[in-house]
Amino acid sequence: MAQKMHQYLIFETAGGFCGIAWSDAGVTRFQLPTKSAESTERLLLRRLPTAEPGKPTPQILDAVAAVKHYFEGEEVDFSSVAVDLDGQDAFFCDIYAAARRVSWGRTTTYGTLAKELGAGPEAARDVGQAMAKNPVALIIPCHRVLAAGGKIGGFSAPGGSTSKLRMLELEGVHVGPPAPAQQSLDF
Repeated sequence: MAQKMHQYLIFETAGGFCGIAWSDAGVTRFQLPTKSAESTERLLLRRLPTAEPGKPTPQILDAVAAVKHYFEGEEVDFSSVAVDLDGQDAFFCDIYAAARRVSWGRTTTYGTLAKELGAGPEAARDVGQAMAKNPVALIIPCHRVLAAGGKIGGFSAPGGSTSKLRMLELEGVHVGPPAPAQQSLDF
């Protein structure tokens, strides 16, 4: 069986250097921003060691433009970006499809996604595992999936949960304890 050909591009955004890899079927890997093109490329190639730099298709150029807009704080919908999840676990693919329906400025929880898929609360861990292994973070918006009680939860991208918080803030989402009530000084 012939190995699938992957091409990639490293590009700069307002959030840092991102990487995108693709096959004929769609985006196969997305690397969230790091501070340098070299570190982004290294992280991307760790997961796709046979990928080669390539000339992006019009669809990939559209995805790159959307990513740049996203990191400038503009509302972006990645749901039309074709992804190639070949080789992924079938249940993970269902989880990814559900996560893609969580739109800009909204969040859900691991447990809610599990329930939406007809699985019991114990499947929330599976949702968490799928998010941690998400090959196309941002395009499949794993940053919008939170832990129980709306807590930030983990994030396996560079910068960890701080990056997740920053991305949610770009979308106008506040995560964390409520601000203390203002005390009135009226007597």
